[in-house]
Amino acid sequence: MIDLSWMAWTWPTAIFFIVIFSLIALMGVWEYAVPGGSPRVGILRFETTRGDRLFVSLLGSAFICLGWLWATDLSLWYALGVSALFFILVFRIV
Repeated sequence: MIDLSWMAWTWPTAIFFIVIFSLIALMGVWEYAVPGGSPRVGILRFETTRGDRLFVSLLGSAFICLGWLWATDLSLWYALGVSALFFILVFRIV
């Protein structure tokens, strides 16, 4: 059995990682069903695909959560909400 006591496994942390793994799995299913998608030029002014936008969303969410932990003592549930909003904005405008 793996000893996971080195990490503070709270519900927000567990949900964060479950969502990441679920999004990657769903993206794989989506890519299998509709290969390639439709690359588009958004606010960054270069072509991005669904996978690119997912990567930016996940990376940004990680930094949002880390910054939240550094900057405030408020619950991580708020950071999870900010991350979800960031995810939606990236898929809409990037």
